[in-house]
Amino acid sequence: MDAHTLIKRPVITEKTTKLMEDNKYCFIVDPRANKTQIKQAIEEIFKVKVKAVNTFNSLGKVKRMGKYEGRRPSWKRAIVTLEGGSRIEFFEGV
Repeated sequence: MDAHTLIKRPVITEKTTKLMEDNKYCFIVDPRANKTQIKQAIEEIFKVKVKAVNTFNSLGKVKRMGKYEGRRPSWKRAIVTLEGGSRIEFFEGV
């Protein structure tokens, strides 16, 4: 899998902004990706050294429109911890 298709987009919320102080960054990733692939993709794209990767799957919410019921898409999120002096410059403007 290509690194740019593996990492879909960053997650920027109040909680993830707080995590950036601890050198942790959050990304939405491909659901089929494993931790090793995510680590290699982050290192390739951002040229940083990754210390650890934590992942979890989130189930999409069930939504109703009248009598019809559907489900929003599920996604996989990865929290990437970087080595000591590493920073991702992409997030610095946030």
